[in-house]
Amino acid sequence: MTYRTLDGVAVAGRRVLLRADLNVPVHDGRITDMTRIGRLSPTIRELSAAGARVIVLSHFDRPKGRRVPAMSLEPVAKALGEVLGRKVRFAEDCIGVPAQQAIDALSDGDVAVLENTRFHAGEESNDPAFAAALAQLGDLYVNDAFSAAHRAHASTEGVAHLLPSCAGRLMQAELEALHAALAAPARPVAAVVGGAKVSTKLALLGNLVGRMDALVIGGAMANTFLAAAGKSVGRSLQEADMHATARDILARAAAAKCDVLLPVDAVVAAALEPGVATRTVAIDAVPADMMILDVGPATVQLLAARLAGIRTLVWNGPLGAFETPPFDAGTTALAQAVAAATAAGTLRSIAGGGDTVAALRHAGVADRLSYVSTAGGAFLEWLEGRTLPGVAALEG
Repeated sequence: MTYRTLDGVAVAGRRVLLRADLNVPVHDGRITDMTRIGRLSPTIRELSAAGARVIVLSHFDRPKGRRVPAMSLEPVAKALGEVLGRKVRFAEDCIGVPAQQAIDALSDGDVAVLENTRFHAGEESNDPAFAAALAQLGDLYVNDAFSAAHRAHASTEGVAHLLPSCAGRLMQAELEALHAALAAPARPVAAVVGGAKVSTKLALLGNLVGRMDALVIGGAMANTFLAAAGKSVGRSLQEADMHATARDILARAAAAKCDVLLPVDAVVAAALEPGVATRTVAIDAVPADMMILDVGPATVQLLAARLAGIRTLVWNGPLGAFETPPFDAGTTALAQAVAAATAAGTLRSIAGGGDTVAALRHAGVADRLSYVSTAGGAFLEWLEGRTLPGVAALEG
């Protein structure tokens, strides 16, 4: 797939509609994670320095087409101004007179944020009239919100067909990282897939077994595969109705010569609680009254050894219940091994998904992998092999 970028695009004096993702976490009116704002800032700085009039569009939370004051982007606009170190105007609507007045007040290089696009029902329904109302505010459309590109909404897909359009620098970085991971990876290539349920990642597993040389399955998802293979997993979370599916995935992996790696030992406990008594057991010796809550040291050692021969790694999902120590040990140890291999130049590592990013931060290595995506659902859908409407609209 080819897509248009900002390279060679003249923006001086032009009104640039920049689709961003300012859907940042807020608690008690305070932004608790500035990562998305920080990652957006290079594109804004580049456009501003080139003389564009930058008009930022974004959704925030789920107001479902209604104006919800608590879901206003005004506080986020202020935070963006602090990151950029400059004044950022705010418009009380994303279309109509308030938006037009804010844009008319801009000089070359200035920045404005328009109100939450989801205050209008036409956003999520990709209503042509709403897309046209957005498009008339700009001369050029730049999508820098890969994290929203899996949604065919007016501000992510509709408007891209009404104005000259291209990818922003953050979108470009995401696409380049994913291309390097799936379309043209340095081989051998492996994936780590964790999480609670096989049923939520069927499409992902199905796509990866045909692309990977090795597939690591962790988290409670691994329990389903182990149980499907006839091993007792005690009281562990697993999906009994997915056993046949798990066996089918293993068969497809074998046919594709993809080596599936499951835990060989586990850390078990009677409950998922901080400070609970734990035991480390072989995977075929899980007590009937215990739950598997993390991989054991032998599994970590096995994975680290395998990592030595891998050149590209994609990671989505933790190996255990990392939010509750001591069940963070397996994920943290593997994360540190991945970071070390990346630093040594022997591995290109791409990770994404909310739990994955949280786990990498917990391990202190989120800034030591080749690329860590904050895109969540869009990252997962790309790995599943789906076409993302917001990306497809930029092809050409």
